[in-house]
Amino acid sequence: MTLCPSYLFLHFLFVQNVRAGWPLQNSSAIQLLGLFPDANNSTETSELSIHSRAMFQSAILLAQKYNITINDQYISWQSEQTGGKVMNALRYTCQALSSSTIAGIVGPASSNEAEQIANFGSTIGLPVISYSATDSQLSNRNAYPTFYRTVPSDDTTAMVIAELFLQYNWTNCIVVYQNDPFGIDGVDRLSAVFVSHGLQIGRLIEFDISTNEIQGNLKDYLMNSPTRIVLVWADESSTSYIIQIALNHNVLGPKFLWILTSTFPLTSFHQNSYENLIGIITIELVTGNILDELINSTLLNSAYDIWKQNEPETFPLSMQKINPHALFAFDATWILIESLRKLCSMIEPPCLIFNNSSLCFDRLFLHSDQLLNTINSIEFLGVSGLIRFHANTTDRVNGSYYYVQNLQLISNNLNFIPVLQYSDNWQRYSEANVIRWPGNSLQPPTGQASLEGITLRIGVIEAPVFTIVNDRTTMNLTGYVIDLIELLRTEMNFIADIQLASVNQTYSGLIQAVANGVYDIVVGDVTVSSGRRKIVDFSNSIFDNSLRLMVRKVYTNAPDPLAFLKPFSFNLWITFLFVWIFASLLFCFVERETNDMLQNRSFLSQVAMSLWYTIGHCIGHGVDFHVSTPSGRLLTVGLYMLSLVLIASYTANLASDLTIMKSQSVLSGIDDLKNGKIPANRIGIRVGTAAVDYYLKEISNGNANYYPLYSLQQGYDDLLANTIDVLFTDIGVGEYITDNIYCNLTLVGNEFDTGTFGIVLAKDWIYTEQFDVTILSLGETGLLDNLKMKWFQTSICPDTTDTPTTIEVQSVSGLFAAFAVVVVLSLILFAWRKRHVLKNCSNLSNQFVFRKRTYDLNQSNSSSNHQQNQNTLALSAM
Repeated sequence: MTLCPSYLFLHFLFVQNVRAGWPLQNSSAIQLLGLFPDANNSTETSELSIHSRAMFQSAILLAQKYNITINDQYISWQSEQTGGKVMNALRYTCQALSSSTIAGIVGPASSNEAEQIANFGSTIGLPVISYSATDSQLSNRNAYPTFYRTVPSDDTTAMVIAELFLQYNWTNCIVVYQNDPFGIDGVDRLSAVFVSHGLQIGRLIEFDISTNEIQGNLKDYLMNSPTRIVLVWADESSTSYIIQIALNHNVLGPKFLWILTSTFPLTSFHQNSYENLIGIITIELVTGNILDELINSTLLNSAYDIWKQNEPETFPLSMQKINPHALFAFDATWILIESLRKLCSMIEPPCLIFNNSSLCFDRLFLHSDQLLNTINSIEFLGVSGLIRFHANTTDRVNGSYYYVQNLQLISNNLNFIPVLQYSDNWQRYSEANVIRWPGNSLQPPTGQASLEGITLRIGVIEAPVFTIVNDRTTMNLTGYVIDLIELLRTEMNFIADIQLASVNQTYSGLIQAVANGVYDIVVGDVTVSSGRRKIVDFSNSIFDNSLRLMVRKVYTNAPDPLAFLKPFSFNLWITFLFVWIFASLLFCFVERETNDMLQNRSFLSQVAMSLWYTIGHCIGHGVDFHVSTPSGRLLTVGLYMLSLVLIASYTANLASDLTIMKSQSVLSGIDDLKNGKIPANRIGIRVGTAAVDYYLKEISNGNANYYPLYSLQQGYDDLLANTIDVLFTDIGVGEYITDNIYCNLTLVGNEFDTGTFGIVLAKDWIYTEQFDVTILSLGETGLLDNLKMKWFQTSICPDTTDTPTTIEVQSVSGLFAAFAVVVVLSLILFAWRKRHVLKNCSNLSNQFVFRKRTYDLNQSNSSSNHQQNQNTLALSAM
């Protein structure tokens, strides 16, 4: 990480007085060297340098307070300020090693310094622990075997940013970075992490730290980008300049969401700019105590007490304002103290032995391997969180904490308010207010350019069902495309300026019109093709298309040996058979006793004659004998009723089936055209359509020998006039035309050359993604399907190929009901005519009953007399 100065502009004399508060540390031979970023004798000091040096020195004083000794000596310090320059860091390190027993180095702050000091440390076997260097290359343990750091690397910060993007479904951003090693490495790591998370960086914008200017036109870069999220990877000083430039170009809120990796002072901004600054968020590195994570509060409070006792002027009024790198500096120092103590407890004194060379580059720490192994194995709870290292990397294993601060207007003052926190994942900050996004909105931004309130010039072309022109003068338009534009307008809140293309406009011309800026977009039945994509972009599919062949309907005979049975359904034939048999049996029943033709015949012969009688009257032919009873005559009337309706219906349906034939075409499909069945000059194709490309590629081998058409209406007219035999058409238009307008045209063969219709958009248009997302949403909610059902599932023309002509039982159920009434009346009449027979049968039955009773009585009397006589004889015998 580069320096993040919060310039305090302290006078040099004041700085000297501050330093005078710390006790002198020349009494001990064992020292730790601290390297800090401020320059010596500078009037400008940074919060990072002052706070980190204070906590470094507090850690050593605390070790003395805890009576921690090495070889029976307290550890002391040497503190140097490098000014962020590599050569100063090397010079001060070499001087310290040449004059003192330096057991370890805390720092330096910047990554470019740390790289050189780490190399130097590996040469002499001395551990170097940085509290602020974040370059990802420093994580390589093989390259830097004695280097460690307590601050998270740029890789970790990039990963944390990527997870925030995923949480809010942001997919793209612009990155502004400062052109130094900190900014360049940060962008490299951010790019790699974004790719691994499926995210994109749309543009990189360089900020020159030497001139404090953006390289290029910031406003043009941002306004012409499809994303509305700007991520700034820069230190505090550079960030202040960048925000001021953005404010001057009016590209802050509410148009853009700015995400910063450093905070910036708010005192330099006028109140008039507050509305533009609201909604800015910062992703900042913090320590565990800020997020109420587990830390060593005893060490932290003790260190703060030592700092306040020795340098109260620099201790912040609020502990929340302490630079987090100061706590990382304390933990870096404490790691060395604990490791040295542990090492010296395991080996015989003296435990710190160097060779006797007086040259710093020739010095060698003889117990280097043991000390490094001790550092790798040590684990303790530090003031920034849990401290633990692994032998395979220079980074601490865990203890990375971040929070998001949100710039909000509170009581007419701008303040950074913590709203989110990160340890293992992003979650609400424990004391968080709501997040105020740009424009003071409570709704998280989508991150994409918005069409809200923007006027779009929308080109449409006349095409059946897609764009129906009711009146060109008044621009009275209807159709699938017009309804789709309204749905899109409702979802995206743009202003639609619909412009109807001229009647002689081609689809290729529409494509070129968008490329030339005549239209912003074109919505219609425009096929997506690779050739067209070289000129323009297309949205997601608005209609799944394919090509069909349209021809005239031609009627031909289709003989069928069983065609005579088709006028009636099977059920009706069965019903008719049942009625015929039933009527025959009924006729036989009512006529057999009185009809001369049924006399002197067997029962089967009577039934046969009855069948002949009923079938003859059912088909309207009649028979050679007549009925003789009123019941029979009534039954005959019923048979005449059946004959009248059934014969008429049968004759009409049979005539219909034999004269109205199935539609047959001279073509069976696209293969007939490929095989040359139709002459090329009889094949009609509209100029400038995707069908032309298909014909040239798949049929004619590049020869444009087809019959050119310049409008759809010309195609239909020429097809009906027999000028052409076949017309290429899109499936949606073709089905609509043959189902609703030209019933004497039809589609033949299977669909071919499947593709999609898309909205035509300019190349790299900033609103392309918004259209794609909206169209996907319309599909997911079913609105697009409803639109297709409305316009493509209507049919006016009769379908002669599928409409059945067969008469079902239900169609003549009333006729059979009337016949049933006749049958019932016949039976009643028959019974009435036979009433005297029934009466005679009743009298005979009564006479029979009387005679039987008389007979039984006589028999009973006779039996009684006989018994009496026997009894008399028996008495006489006695």
